[in-house]
Amino acid sequence: MWDQIVKSLRKYTYIYDEIDTDAAAERIKASIWFKGPNAWILAFAIVLASVGLNVNSTAVIIGAMLVSPLMGPIIGTGLALGTNDTDLLKSAAKNLLVMVVISLLASTIFFALSPLSLVNPTELEARTSPTIYDVLIALFGGLAGILENSRKERGTVLSGVAIATALMPPLCTAGYGLAHLDMHFFFGALYLFVINSVFIALATYLMVKYLRFRTVSGISPETAKKRRNLISTVLAIVIIPSIWSAIVLVGNNDYERNVRSFVESNRIVGSSYIYDYKVEGRKVRFSFAGEELSDSLRTDFFEKAAAYHLKPKSITISEHNFGLTQKEMESMMKEVTTKADEERIRYDSEIEALRSSLDSLATRLQTLEAIQDQADSLMVTTDAPEEI
Repeated sequence: MWDQIVKSLRKYTYIYDEIDTDAAAERIKASIWFKGPNAWILAFAIVLASVGLNVNSTAVIIGAMLVSPLMGPIIGTGLALGTNDTDLLKSAAKNLLVMVVISLLASTIFFALSPLSLVNPTELEARTSPTIYDVLIALFGGLAGILENSRKERGTVLSGVAIATALMPPLCTAGYGLAHLDMHFFFGALYLFVINSVFIALATYLMVKYLRFRTVSGISPETAKKRRNLISTVLAIVIIPSIWSAIVLVGNNDYERNVRSFVESNRIVGSSYIYDYKVEGRKVRFSFAGEELSDSLRTDFFEKAAAYHLKPKSITISEHNFGLTQKEMESMMKEVTTKADEERIRYDSEIEALRSSLDSLATRLQTLEAIQDQADSLMVTTDAPEEI
């Protein structure tokens, strides 16, 4: 039984018959060069992606990633390491540097000249805090990329890999950081680019070994050990900060969810209420409207917050009276509650009306089906030959 399962798995997972490693190596070597049309295409794609980031347009960013020829030198580096090709490694590293310089120059010039200044640059900020999840995306995207390069019949996988691994937006964001002298954007985005590049190259290296690409030259055991140690050190340096960033991200998400749940359950405090709150990392500022909170109400508020894992030291209370008396505040709150109830009743009545309409339509449909059945039976009776 187990042998049959293994044979079935091998039947569906065996890939060597569909792989041409020699042709793949030649394609990868030809794609590492950044000169002539490739250099201009890269610059144009960088500007296109920068425009998308500047206006928060995801569609434009995706289009730019499809146009750009960024993955060539990175995959070439992994191929060079896997096949012990020193000359290819030097060429790939050189062209990778050229690629980064062209990208940073194009994006920096664009953002320096762009008159548009975003109040909330979400697309840019999304590229400044890489986590372990970006490592996984780059690794598995790289595995898919080198496997697609190695197929005899190539499909559209490379386009998806280019979008998923997102090499271009981090370089554009780094250019934004340079143009505005914002080192948070520059180093955060550059770190994301390094993560993507290192783990795409690692995925290529692993798949080149697995697919048994032809090696250019042999290396001594000592050299192989040094290379493995170097690769392990680079991976550790790159991956450890991303793990910490992921831990912080998960913790911040949990904290924000706790704040939201706490506010939903404790919006009204005495004769005041929380009209707004702002979460920054593991700290929250609550904005109150109404009468000033007494010491007992503050103590009770902090005790309830502690039940949601919100420590008093992380809470800031900002109180605003707005010049309203307690009666005026109670009247306003009652009016808000009344309007909310009216809206709920209105929505309930609209939903009930829609349900009635649907029931009526269903009844009419059943009637029409019954009439159709009768008509069909009459037609069959009419068409039947008369008995002699």
